[in-house]
Amino acid sequence: AFARLREKLLAEGLFEESLKKPLPLLPRAIGVVTSPTGAVIRDIVSVAQRRHPGIPILLLPVQVQGDEAPAQIVRGIKLLDRSGRVDVIIIGRGGGSVEDLWAFNDEQVVRAIAAAVTPIVSAVGHQTDFSLSDFAADLRAATPSQAAELVVPDKTELLRRLQSAQQRLNQSLKHRVIRRRLRLERCLTSSLFRRPQELLRERM
Repeated sequence: AFARLREKLLAEGLFEESLKKPLPLLPRAIGVVTSPTGAVIRDIVSVAQRRHPGIPILLLPVQVQGDEAPAQIVRGIKLLDRSGRVDVIIIGRGGGSVEDLWAFNDEQVVRAIAAAVTPIVSAVGHQTDFSLSDFAADLRAATPSQAAELVVPDKTELLRRLQSAQQRLNQSLKHRVIRRRLRLERCLTSSLFRRPQELLRERM
């Protein structure tokens, strides 16, 4: 069933690399579609707080296994995507058997991921687990913690890059001012500026 559905969706182009959206450099807020009681949300919040504590995380609680899980996951993705309140969405759950992870192989879940305007990171199961959601998502993370690291920029590193860019900008402006000053000095010491009448007399 997994292989048949994968081939069908692959033929429709849902897994095309050209459709993958880039993650935002500094998201205003992050949406998470997962169970409210599992380790996934705790891991994501923990990593996010360590890397950049100012970014809000909006949890949309859903069941991540069982008959009702696919419909809830689809609804969660659509609600966050249409809300305009988040710049990136993480969907996921912890590890388990193939049956436990099956909600993330559901065709409607995969289609909801592919149709979303907001970039989606899939973090389903452990490093060795693969779901159809992983193929449809804009990025796959091996674990929920890695998903948080991919989505949440390191504040210290951002500040370092900003300071480096500011130094380069200051140096560039300084060199430009020096070049302009030298050019102005050459103009002011030229014959045209110092003795314009003589040049005019020669031409006349």
